[in-house]
Amino acid sequence: MKYLILGIKVLTIATLAFINPKNDFKTISAGTKAPLTTLEMAATTGSTVSLEQLNKENGLLVIFSCNTCPFVVGTGDKEGWEGRYNEINELCTSFKIGSVLVNSNEAKRPTGGDNMEDMIARAEKMNYKMIYALDYDSKLANAFGAKTTPHVFLFDEDLKLIYSGKIDDNVNSKEAVKESYLRSAITNHINGKDIDPDNTPALGCSIKREG
Repeated sequence: MKYLILGIKVLTIATLAFINPKNDFKTISAGTKAPLTTLEMAATTGSTVSLEQLNKENGLLVIFSCNTCPFVVGTGDKEGWEGRYNEINELCTSFKIGSVLVNSNEAKRPTGGDNMEDMIARAEKMNYKMIYALDYDSKLANAFGAKTTPHVFLFDEDLKLIYSGKIDDNVNSKEAVKESYLRSAITNHINGKDIDPDNTPALGCSIKREG
């Protein structure tokens, strides 16, 4: 028994060693009201924005993103999800849903590629149609329990969460996508249908929180 207890302790310590406390925030679940809706964030446009301001007649889409993660920007012959942002924005706009990209990579500012100057350059290069905002000290990401870049959160008009997780099932190629989770959630919401699934596991680089 003594050796069994010792073994459990060793296993526990080994497991805890791989937990990143900077990302150990509980992700909000479907039905939860969006937190920090009045938090003002600086945008690449030179203005400040809040979720409350960006919410539209049929809701709001929040995508935690960045300039540096291969899951966002792609690498080699792999596309990344960033190239689908403008299409997503167009869909949201057509259905009167607001949208915003949020950069919470506090630990990668000012020299890691995710400061405001880098964000402005990225937004211009990729011709972002969404507002691109800086989440100072990862406050919004922490409140959401956002884990990765990208990590999407779709809210209804009352700012209650109706879908969170991945954009679709193939980061490497838009042409190879079989399950468009976010697009389905948006269209089902507009058509008054159930959103199933209302959650998928987020996939991407961990959000680089400070500390």
